Amino acid sequence: MSSVPHLTTALTGPLQDLETHILANQAEIEHWFRSQWLSYRAPFYSSVDLRNAGFKVAPVDTNLFPAGFNNLNAAFLPLCVQAVQAAIEHLCPKARRLIIVPESHTRNQFYLESLATLQGIIEKAGLEVRIGHIDQQQQVRELALSSGQVIIQYPLHRSGNRLHIEDFDPCIVLLNNDLSDGVSPLLENIDPGQTITPLPDMGWSSRLKSDHFAHYQRIAREFSDIIDIDPWLIDPYFRRCGKIDFQKRDGEECLADNVAEVLATIQKKYHQYGIKEEPFVIAKADAGTYGMNIMTIRDPSEIQSLNRKQRNKMARGKGGSSVSDVLVQEGVFTFETWGSENAIAEPVVYMIDHSVVGGFYRVHTNRGINENLNAPGMHFEPLAFADTCTLPDKMADPDAGPNRFYTYGVISRLALLAAARETNTLKVAA
Repeated sequence: MSSVPHLTTALTGPLQDLETHILANQAEIEHWFRSQWLSYRAPFYSSVDLRNAGFKVAPVDTNLFPAGFNNLNAAFLPLCVQAVQAAIEHLCPKARRLIIVPESHTRNQFYLESLATLQGIIEKAGLEVRIGHIDQQQQVRELALSSGQVIIQYPLHRSGNRLHIEDFDPCIVLLNNDLSDGVSPLLENIDPGQTITPLPDMGWSSRLKSDHFAHYQRIAREFSDIIDIDPWLIDPYFRRCGKIDFQKRDGEECLADNVAEVLATIQKKYHQYGIKEEPFVIAKADAGTYGMNIMTIRDPSEIQSLNRKQRNKMARGKGGSSVSDVLVQEGVFTFETWGSENAIAEPVVYMIDHSVVGGFYRVHTNRGINENLNAPGMHFEPLAFADTCTLPDKMADPDAGPNRFYTYGVISRLALLAAARETNTLKVAA
């Protein structure tokens, strides 16, 4: 089986035009990115979920606490190691030790495999690495993984304003916990001589997707001016609707109005480009999702017809947290499929510092082209990206594998830049 899924569209039309534009303007694009990284420090790592509708390709989520390193193509390990070394040079050039803070209270084997892979990458970059948990249970955990690896999680301690594990005092504390449950007092007001990254305020107890996509929207317009394209081809429309109580049914009218407005705006674009598909939107929690609190809406009337089970599902997030702010985002079809079953797939691109280090496909056999794939029953294809997202081939067709992946890499770096500007805004405010 081919390592690249069959792409059922994009052989003609706007997406191929987009890829052509990107290839033709590669030098200008890379120059522009270099100038941006001089002004904005890229997050230590990130992953971006993309959707390829054939007529547009756009990010629909940007994760600053990625947890799928075990799904990357092992052939790209040297890229990961080099990118970590670059990130360390920016954060703490003299660093010898690093602590990873993982998700709390989890024995999910897939997550733990990612954690072990991440630890291995950073160790190969030349650092001593420990994993330090912030759970209340102050015990050492030795966890055996199905791959044969063993990871050890130590209780994280604080002395004064520094974090440590026993006598292991690191220069860098790397968060791999999205802080949906709030920022632990352990992580607040850390000694400036000890770098904690990403900033705790970028966790989902503080961060909003609508803020991120507002930054992305501005960047998409800047970028589109460079290569002379319609920004809509790379940017999903969105609106924010706050103060919703799904269980009490308060705020439903606000949500329905925003859904109607986004649907109408999408329909105008569909008419402009002769797209016959029925537009849809995705309503999801504005703070994180973890694959939760997501629903597909094709008509505003669907809001009033939600049953109790659906309302309860939308009302509670990760760890039982309540959901009151909702992002209404343009739904982007995915017309990429995987394997003989033609399972619906979407690309996920991974970055360390400002470098693309590979990616994979999230695949779901029981979901449709207009549905969220980050749901129970999904699986990943670790070998999906046969090539990195950094090596376009100008001699090949625009939709050839290396060129498609390069386009994915460019769009993902735009989302990465949005996250960098997001972080910078927090630093300035502080």
